[in-house]
Amino acid sequence: MNPFKTEEELRQFLDKEVLTTPEALELLGIGRQALNSLVQRGKLKPFKELKAVKLFLRSDVEARKGEAAELKKKYRPYEA
Repeated sequence: MNPFKTEEELRQFLDKEVLTTPEALELLGIGRQALNSLVQRGKLKPFKELKAVKLFLRSDVEARKGEAAELKKKYRPYEA
């Protein structure tokens, strides 16, 4: 049932679509405390979480980035 034909295809998919915490921080342009707050409030959910590591789907992080941009336009139009 593996949708990937080769291990290399799987590796490429993971490299492109899975983000580590530092990668998510960079994409969102926020700090670690803000990311932890998003996770605690259920605004962004890691798909895998270990003691010191969280992994996020790129699509989830990009969706959150879009939501944040819309909220900023709505509530802080003077910053746009």
